Amino acid sequence: MLKQYLECGKIVSTHGLGGELRVQPWCDTPDFLLDFEILYLGKDHRPCRVERARVQKNMLLLKLEGIDCIDTAAALRGKILYIDRADAPVEEGEHFVQDLIGLSVVDADTEESYGKLSDVLHTGAHDVYELTREDGKKLLLPAIKDVVIQTDVEGGVMRIRPLKGLFDHAY
Repeated sequence: MLKQYLECGKIVSTHGLGGELRVQPWCDTPDFLLDFEILYLGKDHRPCRVERARVQKNMLLLKLEGIDCIDTAAALRGKILYIDRADAPVEEGEHFVQDLIGLSVVDADTEESYGKLSDVLHTGAHDVYELTREDGKKLLLPAIKDVVIQTDVEGGVMRIRPLKGLFDHAY
């Protein structure tokens, strides 16, 4: 089941005296968060209207409605911000990282289990999926079309066809 609210960043500090927040974004680029009018604060997903937002050195500077002084802003340090999935549609074939974590990864031809997808590493050329086997060993998988055959987020499974020799060292 897909989560309605997706983690998008963490409030790490204040900025200035007027209640602005410094947010460490947890998305591909901090620019992604500039277009949201509502963000959701904390585990209870309290809706907060965004008055303004801008990017500064890969951080998001954010002013939320009702947060008007440094003391109020400082009380939010460490809180997680969320977006509503409905406010962030993705293109066909694209997925949020949070939806991929935990998928069972199986061979597209034999249904052999390779473990669970445990992390997504962002490299220059393409993403790399980290898989964790039942015995705790880690495997790395290039996130390319030749390898990832099907991603069924709702079904909880990713089907892959590993390149020859990719996992030979792991068994």
